[in-house]
Amino acid sequence: MTSVRRLGVVAGFLCLITAWAASAPPAAAIEVVARQAILMDMATGAVLFEKNADAPTSPASMSKLMTAYMVFERLRDGRLSLDDTFLVSETAWRRGGAKSGSSTMFLDPGKRVRVEDLLRGIIVQSGNDASIVIAEGLAGSEQAFAEEMTQRGRQLGLTNSVFKNATGWPDPGHEMSVRDLAVLAKRTIEDFPEFYHYYAERNFTYNGIRQINRNPLLYRDMGADGLKTGHTSESGYGLTATVKRGDRRLILVVNGLPTKKSRSREPKRLFEWGFREFQNYTLFKAGDVVADAGVWLGKEATVPLVIDKDLMITLARKARPKMKVKAVFEGPIPAPVAMGTEIARLVVTVPGEETVRVPLVAGAEVERLGLLGRLGAALKYILWGGGVTGQAAAR
Repeated sequence: MTSVRRLGVVAGFLCLITAWAASAPPAAAIEVVARQAILMDMATGAVLFEKNADAPTSPASMSKLMTAYMVFERLRDGRLSLDDTFLVSETAWRRGGAKSGSSTMFLDPGKRVRVEDLLRGIIVQSGNDASIVIAEGLAGSEQAFAEEMTQRGRQLGLTNSVFKNATGWPDPGHEMSVRDLAVLAKRTIEDFPEFYHYYAERNFTYNGIRQINRNPLLYRDMGADGLKTGHTSESGYGLTATVKRGDRRLILVVNGLPTKKSRSREPKRLFEWGFREFQNYTLFKAGDVVADAGVWLGKEATVPLVIDKDLMITLARKARPKMKVKAVFEGPIPAPVAMGTEIARLVVTVPGEETVRVPLVAGAEVERLGLLGRLGAALKYILWGGGVTGQAAAR
């Protein structure tokens, strides 16, 4: 299925970001050669384009994103150090070393290797031997490590991922969706800024052998700084990639491409389309007063409606003029009003899109009028009437 997809409310670590990608007009449609693809905005999580994004498929060496993620977690938590060493077993050498004929770091059996070198071997060189050494060193066996990968993946929201090994080597039941790969890439960038730089390295030399990073976008002047390629005869050519331009970053995953050349050409075209056709719009910052609501029987006539989270949306540029933003509440608001109490909703609408609603809270405390004041207000209400609902244009 090929579509431009909308997202609802997305919670971030420091702010709540409401995001959706507007359905692009026919002129903005784009054809994709890959069997599976997804293009996501990093800041909002909005999906700008997808094709068979939830279909489980063989991820090949893109699986190593999860292997590296498991290492990064242990480094961050202090359970592991970059200077720790692991032993290269006979199994790792035979199944993933030069003897295997697959992507390798060219490790020597019986030698101890630093964790940092193994990480660079996995990320830059796509070494199967390095991946197996890490798996055995952390979990005792590659199978046990793969089970841990699957379990941790579920916790991260990778709903269509099952790992049977640490390398991505073809194995019945070893599969991921491109959406899961995009989510994992996003988490990697967010969770481990201190380690993410390894994905931008263009080459790494170990054992006297220099190998270059297979990510073709790293060699183009387009802002790419990661992540991982993959290829098997079953899966075709795949790439999980990200490009950052200014304050904006997009994440792309494609799989099932027919040739190595298309793995270079298609991602570049999709990134250019995403940056050109869509834009992020910051509507409000946390603490902004969105509107004012009338107060019933309060010492103040109105109370400010405040958004307590940043609000950003990803929207097709052509749809921006059609967006409407308003505050909706049951009003007037009865006093007393406690500061911070949720009393309204910010409603964002674009024709043809899902309506987005964000809570608004009282930005000030409003005390209740005394007895005489309440009597006067009640008399005024009887004489002049009043509404029971409220709506205000957002500032």
